[in-house]
Amino acid sequence: MNDRSSAPAPEPSGRLGRRGFLGALAAGATAAGLATAGAAPATAAEHGGHRKRDGLRPLFLGTYTSTAGGGSGIGLAAYDPETGLITGNGVLPGVADPSYLTLSPDGRTLYAVDENADGAVTAVALAADGAHRVLGSRSTGGAGPCHLSVHPSGRWLLSANYSSGSVAVHPVDPATGALGERTDLVKHSAPPPGPGQDGPHAHQIVTAPDGGHVLAVDLGTDTVHTYRLDPSAGTLHQVSTAALRPGAGPRHLTFHPGGRYAYLANEVDNTGVVCRYDPATGRLTPGAPQSTGTGPGTSYPAQFLVTPDGRYAYLANRGHNSLTRYAVEDRGARLRLLDTVPVGGDFPRHIAFSPDARLLFAGNQRSNTVTVFRVDAGSGALRPTGTPFAAPMPVCVLPPA
Repeated sequence: MNDRSSAPAPEPSGRLGRRGFLGALAAGATAAGLATAGAAPATAAEHGGHRKRDGLRPLFLGTYTSTAGGGSGIGLAAYDPETGLITGNGVLPGVADPSYLTLSPDGRTLYAVDENADGAVTAVALAADGAHRVLGSRSTGGAGPCHLSVHPSGRWLLSANYSSGSVAVHPVDPATGALGERTDLVKHSAPPPGPGQDGPHAHQIVTAPDGGHVLAVDLGTDTVHTYRLDPSAGTLHQVSTAALRPGAGPRHLTFHPGGRYAYLANEVDNTGVVCRYDPATGRLTPGAPQSTGTGPGTSYPAQFLVTPDGRYAYLANRGHNSLTRYAVEDRGARLRLLDTVPVGGDFPRHIAFSPDARLLFAGNQRSNTVTVFRVDAGSGALRPTGTPFAAPMPVCVLPPA
């Protein structure tokens, strides 16, 4: 294990602001569990799981287990790919605060963050018969991990510790998908936080489409760090840092399919930014901030999605309770705002496409619902499919391929 800083300056101290923020959101939240949405809580051997049933497709839901109004584990559901109707299949227990989920490239293993003060990541072996099995957890070496991703090689799990402002790497067992002991931990300690920020807050870590670089978005220092991942040692080596304007609060980065541009959601100053990306060097160059279409005030933009054909982009606006639709122009270099659509819930924390990108799912944290939209392939327009699905604090929605 190699624990080190991304810069020689001492790491700024910071409070555990994210959990306090989440606690405030939970006040008054309804306890609408998956069990009330059509299925009783199930054991690992009973729930529907990772298989197709009567044409239905599986859906995993991340939540908080230690927050009032949250769930009791990873939510299990299924959806009809034609109608978008979601039905509940119970809960996979044994994972604490699984607020973000991702899958291995082969789809056999599910990974979850354990977003608490003693941060961890957990691996779950998925079974076709629904008998999913928790393989175990590993410490991330930091507090409040809120995002994770698997390197395209399938050999390394990358995670971001929000509260302590660090990123971690864990090896993945190629045979079982289980996680080994951490091989690296990099603390973000420079540049200093911007106005109103209390310290570094790593919010996302993702591999660029070229596979050669790993990018970590830090909300607290208004930066995006680019690393090279040593494919044999599992260590990160910083190669560049992109600076946003002070107080931007970058949260989530999404690449255009062409691999030369990426779109950054800025949580604090309520903007989106088109960034140019150089695959040869890993350097990210942010452009000018642009409108989210939500009017004045802070709307806490959460996340961009880009259609697989690269023609449209969508931004979830938590405060405005809407989805902004952009036309993507000039091969990814420009976003043109088209409209904003009501999300049909409260505080859309996470959005995701179905594998064929015909449906868009929105996890609405405050209203305890998942709303589903049909995506028009020609215009990119969004149309609600029906009644929202009730689930306890759905902060991540994962429809496997």
